[in-house]
Amino acid sequence: MNNIFVHKGYYTYLYKGPSNKLPVVSEILYGEYFKILSKNKNWIKVKTSFDNYIGYIKDKLYVEKSLSTHKIYTLKARIFTKPSVKKKYKTEKFLSFASRISIIQSHKGFIEYEKNKWIKQINIRNVSHIEKDYVKILKLFLKAKYVWGGKTFRGIDCSALLQLIFFYNNRFYPRDTIDQIKYLGSNIKKKIFKKGDIIFWNGHVAICINNKELIHAFGPKKKVVLMNIKKTIIEIKKNSELSIISVKNINAY
Repeated sequence: MNNIFVHKGYYTYLYKGPSNKLPVVSEILYGEYFKILSKNKNWIKVKTSFDNYIGYIKDKLYVEKSLSTHKIYTLKARIFTKPSVKKKYKTEKFLSFASRISIIQSHKGFIEYEKNKWIKQINIRNVSHIEKDYVKILKLFLKAKYVWGGKTFRGIDCSALLQLIFFYNNRFYPRDTIDQIKYLGSNIKKKIFKKGDIIFWNGHVAICINNKELIHAFGPKKKVVLMNIKKTIIEIKKNSELSIISVKNINAY
């Protein structure tokens, strides 16, 4: 099967294997493209088009590939049944940051992307939009829960926080830290850090937003946090016995 499909669920778990008892390895966002590799009863083995990530999904909310026109620019975009803030779904529904959509029509500051599914126009940008201020993207997720395999406002892990910068900007970047280390040029050996430096430990990554602070989805804190760079390095060394294995700079790519 070589056809490309587009995901139409708000977001869905990508499992390691065909069982919801197996680990969640990532998530697929609304509007994300993927190939179907095989089908096994209610499970579908897929490969995401953006980063070639392989996993299993259970839901059937997908259609043949269609072109996106816009993408979500805010942490989350509330979905309404009509172009009015008074017409909400009984159960709150949202699209997460970087989800891709196609506009059907617009009306008084709202756009319809599926029948009876409207979001505020302020929540979107053209699909070709580039956000050069990556710190702005990172800070959207401050205080979001740390969730292994997550990449939405409901929860996110450290490597997804970094990857979403590139995903939003339509540029390839790997999903997992073990592969991310291979990108962004040569390793940098330094003791003084600056904005844009990406610090890798075994299985963890953080991004410096200036010469004193970094941001990361940090398991021990159970959320995305800003922390002092030097104190973070000491804390990870003390509590996890991990030393820095690589430093790259986001501006090298």
